[in-house]
Amino acid sequence: MKILVSALEASANLHLSHVIKELEKHSKIELCGIFELEGYSGALHKSSEFSAMGFVEVLGLIAKAKRALKKMVELAKDCDTVLLIDSPAFNMPLAKALKKANIKVNYYILPQVWAWKEYRAKILAQNCENLLSILPFEREYFGTPCQFVGHPLLDEIKVEKSKQKSGIIAFLPGSRRSEIWRLMPVFRELASKLEGRKIIAAPAHIKGKESEYYGDTSGFELSYDANSLLAQADFAFICSGTATLQAALIGTPFVLCYKAKAIDVFLARLFVRKLKHIGLANIIFDFIRQPALHAELIQDEVSAAALLAAYKDCDTSAFAKGCLKLKKYLSHGASANVAKILLEKSH
Repeated sequence: MKILVSALEASANLHLSHVIKELEKHSKIELCGIFELEGYSGALHKSSEFSAMGFVEVLGLIAKAKRALKKMVELAKDCDTVLLIDSPAFNMPLAKALKKANIKVNYYILPQVWAWKEYRAKILAQNCENLLSILPFEREYFGTPCQFVGHPLLDEIKVEKSKQKSGIIAFLPGSRRSEIWRLMPVFRELASKLEGRKIIAAPAHIKGKESEYYGDTSGFELSYDANSLLAQADFAFICSGTATLQAALIGTPFVLCYKAKAIDVFLARLFVRKLKHIGLANIIFDFIRQPALHAELIQDEVSAAALLAAYKDCDTSAFAKGCLKLKKYLSHGASANVAKILLEKSH
């Protein structure tokens, strides 16, 4: 079975790897397109070729992306099926181009139209045969082509929350240097006020460059396995992002904290008006009419004193009950269902 894949982000490749493991149970798999997956060669481009920092680099990628899009359409003509994952800036134009070439498209991990750019839902519904959703409420936005397949984090989280107190406090300041630099001074001050072991969850790409990202880490230990750390930790302080949903699914009480450039927050508030929260678990709970699962501190609210107060005020019993509701709502992993659809739709 030959699949055209478009996976431009590290997270997309992680989700792809679980889908491929399911597919390999049924068929020999060949990949082409844009991806970065151990054991698979033949990519038109590696995903990392499309990461950029700064205006000049982004400009350079536009021409490259246009050339890649044309080549992807040609490659698709020789494939059994197509899987586009996330990255709407590239994958939506690609879906349009594939539709024009009469090639059927499976789109996995959909744009967050419930937050902003709702018009994207109609465009994808017109150009994709299957919209594979990871959130049950998304079908009301995308319509008939959309089906809930499960959430990939439920495939990827293989740990269970320890029931014993460990004395460990986890700190997840993000993966981008800018967000880490903004949070680490607050985390250092906060750590000095807390008892027990303080452990930073560091992404793999930071290995060997810890001082560049974190600065002074005296008083902290480092871990490169966020899921295992969260399973052991009594509490966590987490930068906004997927890690907050990871913690909720594992069952680790936490507070979300986020500091960014003032202009970025202003623009986000200007365009993303529908949402009362920024944490994924809290957003999901809004849609199912449940109270917020965890505290969120944003911009000037992020201080050592405020984080300490949120830690002390956390109702861990209510949080644990909320986590069970969340897991029940998301129900199951996605990989097996995505693989089944690809097998059924391959020609």
